[in-house]
Order: sequence, then structure tokens, then C-alpha cells
Amino acid sequence: MTEIIEVDQLTKKFKLKKSQNGFKSLFRPEYKNVTAVDKISFNIKKGERVAFIGPNGAGKSTTIKMLSSILYPTSGTARVMNMVPWENRQKLSYHIGTVFGQRSQLWYNLPVQDSFALFGKMYNLEEVKFKRRLSKLVNMFEIRDLMTHPTRSLSLGQRMRCEINPQILFLDEPTIGLDVTAKEIIRNLIKKQALDEETTLLLTSHDTDDMEKVCDRVIIINKGKLIYNDSLKALKDSYLKKKYIEITTDGGEKIRTEVNTGETPAKKAIDELVKKYHVVDMTIENPPMEEIIKEIYKRD
Repeated sequence: MTEIIEVDQLTKKFKLKKSQNGFKSLFRPEYKNVTAVDKISFNIKKGERVAFIGPNGAGKSTTIKMLSSILYPTSGTARVMNMVPWENRQKLSYHIGTVFGQRSQLWYNLPVQDSFALFGKMYNLEEVKFKRRLSKLVNMFEIRDLMTHPTRSLSLGQRMRCEINPQILFLDEPTIGLDVTAKEIIRNLIKKQALDEETTLLLTSHDTDDMEKVCDRVIIINKGKLIYNDSLKALKDSYLKKKYIEITTDGGEKIRTEVNTGETPAKKAIDELVKKYHVVDMTIENPPMEEIIKEIYKRD
């Protein structure tokens, strides 16, 4: 497969004003340099679905913004579709899509179909091609009944279904703020779109379920540095050997247990809980990202 994203020693530093008291902060402010992204390097092949994850402040969004031409780097290089993003902003914009969490690209007061028509004109899509693509997306994402609604009237989950387009996709927290059902819908749609169109995905998320259900490879950064770059299978075999199962009994009692899936399959643990208690509700969670990163550091 062809390398579609190439990152080499990419670095971004910000100059931030220090917190000071009195007039000194007005007339003689002091600044400090903060390194948000610190000499990271990786390549992504066409059609790969890559989870780009880490804790708050790790540098994920900053990296996405450099790759999508929103920010200039301090040093290092990157190429997306064989173009340097910050040197080919307009040309690259025709080939990539970006979704930043709850920040909608749809026009707030326009019906969804009018926003799509506007984007078609902005990207110079031929009328026939635009209608064919729009029809395909409307059917795939099941949004026909939303097309005449103004964006302001849609729920977050409905807006997200309307945002995702068949391009190279940079997805920054695409399921943030959604309920469990909406998250599952978005994950399934993203993965189906990627497989059908051989779309390349770079997805950031704090939710490890996003990573497990959409991606086939994982890149982890922490404090701006790349600390892990391997397949999802390798990560699961090495670091995702725990599940947290919480049940609610018919008496309203909540019971939470930790399962080492390397020793006890999750299904067996669930069967034992169901035998022991009258279960009315259940949730199963992966360990939080911070816990996985601590484990990676500990082993290193």
C-alpha cells in the first residue's frame, strides 16, 4: 500500500505568557515555551484506520491541526497525499475531511441539504457527481429525514451523522458527548465508510472503545512524544488484558468487578455474575487510557 501520510520529526512549540501579579504582567510580561508535539515520526498507508490516542494535553489535536494545514509546525516535516499541508492548504483541502468533536462544519441556520449544496459548490463538484455522492451518503448514514431540518434543531448525534464525508478523515474525538447508542452508530458508520471507500482514518479519542471498534492500528503519544506505534492486536495482547464489569441488581445495588481476560474470558465472568445475581443492567469497560499509558511506561 502507498504511504498517504508521512510524518518526520514533527515539532510544535507555543509561547505562553506566565502568570504574574501586579504591573509587571502588563509592562514586563514573561513568557515560556511549551512543547506540544516533540519530534514525532510515523507513516500511514492508504486505507489504514489508525487510532491516535493519549491523555489530555498529549499533543493529539495539535498534530491533527498541523496535518490538516490549520497550524504551522515549529520544525520537522509532514506530507499528506504527497503534499506539505501548510504549503498546499487549498489544494489539500479538496482531498481531506476533518471532524473536530462538537464543532460543527454545518451552517447553523441552514437546512442540512443546503449546507451540503454549499460545500458542493465550494469544492467545485460536478452536479451529477455531487448528487450521486450525496445520495449514497444519505442512504449510508440514514439521514434522509434530517435533510430539510436546520442544523440548530439536530441533536449532537444527528449532526455527527451529517458531518462525516468520504475523504482522508482526521477525526478528533468524533464520539465525545454522545450517548452509548449514538456512539455505536457513529463507530459503525465510520468503519463502514472507510472499508467501502478505502478511506484513510486518523482518529483521536479518549474512549478506548472507539479505538477497538474502528481501528486496526494504534499510535500513542504522551507529553508530545510518541511512545507506542503498533497494531491494535499487539496492543490488546500486551496491554488490554483487563475489563471492568459493572452490574445493577434488581434491588438497585451496583457491583463493579475487574476481570483479567488473560486468565478468565469476559464471557465466563459475565456468566458467573448472571448466575449469582438477578442482573437488570450491565456495562463493560476497557481500562482508561491513562492506565494503559502507565503500563506502557512501566514495561519500558
